[in-house]
Amino acid sequence: MKITWLGQAGLLFDNGKIKIMVDPYLSNSVEKVDPLNYRRVPVKEEFLSVTPDVMIFTHDHLDHYDPETAPIFLGRKEKRMTVLSPSSVWQKARAFKTHNNVQFNRGTSWTEYSFRFTAVKAEHSDVHAIGVLIEELDTSKTFYITGDTLYNEAIFADLPENVDVVFLPINGVGNNMNETDAVRFFHACGAKTAVPYHVGMFDEKTPDIFDDENKIILEVYEESEL
Repeated sequence: MKITWLGQAGLLFDNGKIKIMVDPYLSNSVEKVDPLNYRRVPVKEEFLSVTPDVMIFTHDHLDHYDPETAPIFLGRKEKRMTVLSPSSVWQKARAFKTHNNVQFNRGTSWTEYSFRFTAVKAEHSDVHAIGVLIEELDTSKTFYITGDTLYNEAIFADLPENVDVVFLPINGVGNNMNETDAVRFFHACGAKTAVPYHVGMFDEKTPDIFDDENKIILEVYEESEL
């Protein structure tokens, strides 16, 4: 699986046949609300031209369901996407009627394109926030995107035993784990490999503050094989 970090919590998965995009933030809309939170990473506009097969939004915050980025993807009519989002986002996304908008709350699974997607608990200030399991059925490889979350023991009951890679926030503000709790979370969730993210966009932190030997550091906009 080829994975590109789009900055903040944005991810693009591509297995050569299917493209899955998660939480793209490709604007500067957050700065308009809070000038301190300006982009440290410029927008790479070529990613705005990607047409995913599946779009996933984990919750209704500007840097996840971005009111400037999301309509660019959702407003296209040349290809019907599957859009998975919890209730808070689904109410907005379903206004774009071209696509199959699936209300994707905790405990819901959706199987399509040889993938199974499952919404799991996240502990965040948006009560509808979710994490997402992406299982590639052809390879039995499971990717876990925590979404924005704090460390909460109740999350682990939603997870399978065979998580290969976990993507987890380490910025430590906005009701997200800091790098210390993220390491604890990584070991508790049983994943083989951790990818720290959700840093470097509105702060000067870097993913390498996540102190564990079983980590993979992604570079923004660079494709990696995982």
